[in-house]
Amino acid sequence: MAALPHHTLNDGTTLPAVGLGTYALRGIPGAASMADALRAGYRLLDSAVNYENEGAVGNAVRMSGVPREEIRVTSKLPGRHHKKPNVTWAIEESLLRSGLDYLDLYLIHWPNPSQQLFVEAWEGMIEARERGLVRSIGVSNFLPEHLDELIAKTGVTPSVNQVELHPYFNQPEQRAADKARGILTQAWTPIGKGTALLTEAPVVAAAEKHGRTPAQVVLRWHFQLGVLPIPKSANAARQAENLDITGFALDDADMAAIGTLTRADGRLFDGDPRTHEEF
Repeated sequence: MAALPHHTLNDGTTLPAVGLGTYALRGIPGAASMADALRAGYRLLDSAVNYENEGAVGNAVRMSGVPREEIRVTSKLPGRHHKKPNVTWAIEESLLRSGLDYLDLYLIHWPNPSQQLFVEAWEGMIEARERGLVRSIGVSNFLPEHLDELIAKTGVTPSVNQVELHPYFNQPEQRAADKARGILTQAWTPIGKGTALLTEAPVVAAAEKHGRTPAQVVLRWHFQLGVLPIPKSANAARQAENLDITGFALDDADMAAIGTLTRADGRLFDGDPRTHEEF
């Protein structure tokens, strides 16, 4: 398997082209699965306070035998801690739970716009970065107007915006907005829920054409869009499959055909950032 390329963020830090989603990977089995993934070549573990698995993530890093400096660990600030005085200790608690000295990337999990506290949260994140608690700071599920408010009020641009993105909901406007601001787009639920997406004709046709699996085709589609996908799997064989996306390329016809799957109501999770809030 070829080495994964990296994205260089607007603050100079780097992330590998594919990460491992860790939602619902908890406890000793979850830590073992994540450690196996690191040994297999993953170098980005995506967690969150609300995933309740930061301890397992930290344990996986230590169990893996992979040098800490080669690994990128992400966590996310929940809505209940958006007030600026809470942000520092919330991040410190993430470090204590994980047993790590620093986090590579920390994101505001949702903007929770009705609360009007996400700028406060961002100010706290900036301070945490200055203290060395985190190496890079970004956001998740932020719309262009939320991004612009953060930038206008603090002068600091997020390095990453992690959003729901897959061929059913390919978010061209959001991707363009992120790119225009120098922000890397990450994709959660990159291969959709269940298996429906992997049976769609354009995906299956591209898989047969290139001798790859449908999941590899979808993840390669993300890569060629300039998006960093974070597929989740506890299965070692699927983890390896999801990581192996560099030995082939989709052509323009493949990309266009897969692009026809998108639809305006393509969200697979009822999470419009204009209205959805999580705490």
